[in-house]
Amino acid sequence: MDKFSQTVSLAITGGSGVQYALRLLECLLAANCRVNLMVSRAAAVVINTETELEVPQQEADWPAWFAAQYSAGPEQLRYYMREDWFSPVASGSSHCAPLVICPASGGTLSSIACGASNNLIERAADVVLKERKPLILMPREAPYSAIHLENMLKLTQLGATIIPASPGFYHQPKCIEDLIDFIVARILDQLGIEQELMPRWGEA
Repeated sequence: MDKFSQTVSLAITGGSGVQYALRLLECLLAANCRVNLMVSRAAAVVINTETELEVPQQEADWPAWFAAQYSAGPEQLRYYMREDWFSPVASGSSHCAPLVICPASGGTLSSIACGASNNLIERAADVVLKERKPLILMPREAPYSAIHLENMLKLTQLGATIIPASPGFYHQPKCIEDLIDFIVARILDQLGIEQELMPRWGEA
């Protein structure tokens, strides 16, 4: 019997708003999920720019760094590099877990929408779509161009769920962390993972 509640794949790409992804990773691990983690090189630059964290320069050091940063064991946090074509997320013949791309850059949206599969993140999204499994994309851009909107419409029609980084304010946030938790809570709800970050509407 699997000792983890469920498996979720999380990809972090180079859009601004990496705080959402890091908070989501923290919550997934706290919920006893096994996480398949993929991080683009651009995302590492954003982490180092937008947070006080410092991702090592060499990607080979990233698995141990993320595991140590979030106190996750190697069985719970599985890191896959951009060309790890033998990883489970690269094929539908493996157990196909839900995939969250957070944040999803405009380039990533475009590549997934046209089936490019130039790296493992894009291939993992392609697999999830073809296997009819949950694909959640969190774009963070302003304003959206017609290209962004067309790609998001196409991906929605293909079965993906778009959750833009547009937090609400009806829960009367007191700090930035409250705004981050608003979006992370919505993603967790889509995954069917119990969360106490914020009450659902009508349950306060």
